[in-house]
Amino acid sequence: MEDDGSRSEAAGRAAAIVGAGPAGLYALAALVREERFDRIDVFEAAPAPYGLVRYGVAPDHPKTRNISRVLARGFEHTRVRFLGNVSVGRDVTVDELRAGYDAVVVSTGMLGDRRLGIPGEDLPGSYGASELVAWYTGHPEAGDVSLPDGLTSATVIGAGNVALDIARILAKDATALRSTSMPRYVVDALAASTVTDIHLVARRGPAQAKFTSPELHELGALDAVDLVVDPADLVLGPADEEAVAHDRHAKVTVDVCREWAERPATGAPRRIHLHYWRRPARILGDDAVTGIELEPTRPGGEALSLPTQLVVRAIGYHGRPIPGLPFDESSGTIPSQDGRVLNDGATLAGVYVTGWLRRGPTGVIATNRGDANEVAESVLADLDTLPERPSDPDSVDKLLAERGVRVVTWADWLRLEAHEKATGDAAGGDPIVVHDLATALEVIDAAG
Repeated sequence: MEDDGSRSEAAGRAAAIVGAGPAGLYALAALVREERFDRIDVFEAAPAPYGLVRYGVAPDHPKTRNISRVLARGFEHTRVRFLGNVSVGRDVTVDELRAGYDAVVVSTGMLGDRRLGIPGEDLPGSYGASELVAWYTGHPEAGDVSLPDGLTSATVIGAGNVALDIARILAKDATALRSTSMPRYVVDALAASTVTDIHLVARRGPAQAKFTSPELHELGALDAVDLVVDPADLVLGPADEEAVAHDRHAKVTVDVCREWAERPATGAPRRIHLHYWRRPARILGDDAVTGIELEPTRPGGEALSLPTQLVVRAIGYHGRPIPGLPFDESSGTIPSQDGRVLNDGATLAGVYVTGWLRRGPTGVIATNRGDANEVAESVLADLDTLPERPSDPDSVDKLLAERGVRVVTWADWLRLEAHEKATGDAAGGDPIVVHDLATALEVIDAAG
């Protein structure tokens, strides 16, 4: 931005945004728009931006992933820098950021999963949804996920779109995934999978399910997959009838499930079974998952024991604490008021939180825009009253250099992005995600 001579009282001020997902980049857009900061640095633990848009949206939903084009606009400003491959809490502390910046906005999202709290949950073959999602989207910090040998039955616990995504990915013909951004080793693993039955388990009925209509219809349109629904699960009580009568979303879900229940079996090689009104009671197995016991959640229901070798809990994400910041373990969020971080009820000067880590894992991608705008308003309202930062403006850069941290710049990311696009073009599909850090850095250095 050119200096027109009318610099504000906040001239020379600098802000740090921790997390380059939708929440952080919407906050960036709001702060850049107001032109109160001379410098805004966006820190990201991965070597690539966009957070859950890149590492959360299913690879076979490329249109949703295209929102990254909008999110990238903040980096067109010369006052903005991207510092990828920098983990706050590991490579630099929150206190060091507070010393180097006037305002710190935390937007790292939720990286963990809520737990079921049942026996057998930690057996090999039992995963949280975030682990599976990180694996099939190519997150560089994805854990060691492997489909069990002899896998014939998988069970997904949850009644939201993440559960549907996982069930769909497991059931889908892997040939259709080769044109997506999914890492090739994951596509190969899915192609080799011998799974025949995927069980989707919901604690409540179809009228309360959080599935959205497009995802439901997409599941019902899968090739070579039968949908199996017990008509007894679709018998609605008075409260459910009331929901269906007044809530279009509930009506659509119930109507779709009724249509599935009436479909004749085709003998398809794979089946997705929907089990409503049940919850997991115990995961069975000694050295690995071999089955799961389900108990009814409404009167008259029957317990069910399923043989299964893979269990995925998709019952909600849960935040992880960031060293140096307060954390509410029960909600998985950072305590705050109007985005201002609270420590034992007192405002932590100059530190803010937005996105899931502020409000919990609710809403869609666009929900983060309004949330970020609210938090940006708090930052700007406080700016003239914040204490001057005690360190020089380059203090964090110097610390990262001293510690040998390989910072990925925006120019570096564009090189990596170009490589992914070229690889995808050669394969006749979408850009293929580089899933490991070492390879990403090699690609960047080779293109530099």
